[in-house]
Amino acid sequence: MPIHLSPISRRSFVAASLASLAAPRILVAQDATDDRWILIADSHIAADPKAKRGETCMADNFKNVASDFLKTAAKSAGVLLNGDAAFLKGLRDDYSTLASLLTPISAAGLPIHITLGNHDDRDVFLKAFADRLPKSKPLASHHVAVVEGKRANFFLLDSLEIVNGTPGLLGSEQLRWLADALDAKKDKPALVFLHHNPALIQLKVNNGLKDTEAFLEVIKPRSHVKAVVYGHTHHWAHEDVEGLHFVNLPPTAYVFQQGDPNGWVELTLADSGARFKLHALDPEHKANGQTFDLKWRT
Repeated sequence: MPIHLSPISRRSFVAASLASLAAPRILVAQDATDDRWILIADSHIAADPKAKRGETCMADNFKNVASDFLKTAAKSAGVLLNGDAAFLKGLRDDYSTLASLLTPISAAGLPIHITLGNHDDRDVFLKAFADRLPKSKPLASHHVAVVEGKRANFFLLDSLEIVNGTPGLLGSEQLRWLADALDAKKDKPALVFLHHNPALIQLKVNNGLKDTEAFLEVIKPRSHVKAVVYGHTHHWAHEDVEGLHFVNLPPTAYVFQQGDPNGWVELTLADSGARFKLHALDPEHKANGQTFDLKWRT
């Protein structure tokens, strides 16, 4: 689910574990440098901050990623965590630990936006942050938002279908909302964020977005939609489909394929395109510093 954690002051950092939280229909990015964003995905934070999957301690990875991008926090408009914030089943204590990890980011002055993935639990998440959530929301079934930036608008979707089930689904109601929201915001390039990977290649088993075809029917004809950004596969990749860009964010947590990088991505927007730059947790990784320089379709 998209949430918005407003930045907090240094004074309130000591007293608060989270910044004030809201998820209105339209959010406005902070003024500083609206063309640079921090993108992360698949943090898989467990209740126990020392928990590991294999050799990877998810909380330690998150701390290291945050420590890295906070060095240049003043240059950024905000942080977007694109799904699977929690470890496996989106437990209450998972989100409590996540809250503590998010606090230094918010204290540094950065707004934070979060979408839900298949290892999150919408109901548990809502209860965990009940006192921080807005009373009204655009959709009853899903949690969506539009973040207005200087050079682009971000459309944040909710592809969670079944907790701890692999595939995702947007559903007809959310797709209608997306179409209407996109039509209402044609003044700037649109970047669509969701956790699950669109199934651009037909496979026998689709572990990504189940209603990919319907999703593409919404975004393809709308030329101001320039890119789709997703996570889920724990892989760093880019694909151009008839001028529409699909960017797969790496995980902050563990990788699925040996040799893949984990870390965070720096998004820099320009009037005619964008640059996605990988900051790998391992500075010696061969992909560290790799950039995808994208030109917007017309």
